[in-house]
This record gives sequence, structure tokens and C-alpha cells, in this order.
Amino acid sequence: MDTLTGVDRPAEPDGFRDFVESRSPALLRSGWLLTGDWSSAEDLVQTALAAAWPRWAGLRRQDAPELYVRKIMINTFLRWRQRRWNDEVATGRHALQAALDRLPARQRAVVVLRYFADQTETQTAAAMGCSVGAVKSHAAKALARLRDAPGLAELMTGGVAS
Repeated sequence: MDTLTGVDRPAEPDGFRDFVESRSPALLRSGWLLTGDWSSAEDLVQTALAAAWPRWAGLRRQDAPELYVRKIMINTFLRWRQRRWNDEVATGRHALQAALDRLPARQRAVVVLRYFADQTETQTAAAMGCSVGAVKSHAAKALARLRDAPGLAELMTGGVAS
């Protein structure tokens, strides 16, 4: 029983705190790359961790907690993206964020998982609930769009033209 509120709270699942402490920085980076701002990234990670909490014992037995949390993050991001007002004008963002903003949600999710979270094609497919072929297709299309993104080539070459 919580002594301040007088309400029974469930016990913290074994290993949950260690997972949050060790993986939060990487999850937050992925959340930022998906959403474009830190407060939304924090909300996204918090939502995913809250969903993982009641299932934690099973996730640990399957040795898949991070995959599950990332899958929740992707699904939540995709739902949020569908509801977002599309006439929003982004200003003052870095070239990378601007380039990611131009990608469709599924392409953006693949780029974040594959290249920033260093997930395999199989892990990415599992997190997104699609086939490995779909991951490959989204990745190819996304990379083609990113190659043409204004400012991104300069960012990658340090302003030196190839």
C-alpha cells in the first residue's frame, strides 16, 4: 500500500527498472527520430513502457522486451501520424529531422528501426507487423527519397560536393 495515497499499487516487475534505465536513451533517440521533438518522444516511450509493464514477466521469459516496446512505439507513432494535421509547417529543425519529416510514416519507421536503432530486417518486420520484403521495399524507397533531400547530402559530406 502506498503510504501517501493509501492505494494498493502493483509491485514493480523484476528487471523492469533495469531495462528502463539501460534502454531509455536508445528508445528516446528512436522516439525523437520518429516524432521530431523530445516531448513527443518522451510521450511515445512512456506509452510503450506503460503497455509493457503488465506483460513484463512474459516478455522477459521470451527474451523480447525491447522488441515489444519498439513495436508498441511504432504502432503508436503510426496511429498518431494518421491523426496529425498535415498542414503543419515545421521550422527550425535540423536537416535530418526535416528529411525524415518528408517520409511517409512506414518508411520513416523502417529508417529509424533499421539504421538508427540497428535492428535487423527480421526484427524491423516483427516490430512493424509486416513482411521482411515490405521492410526492404520501404527501406529502398526511403533511402532514395533521403538521397534527394535538400540539405541532407551536405550534412553527410560536411558541405563538400562529391
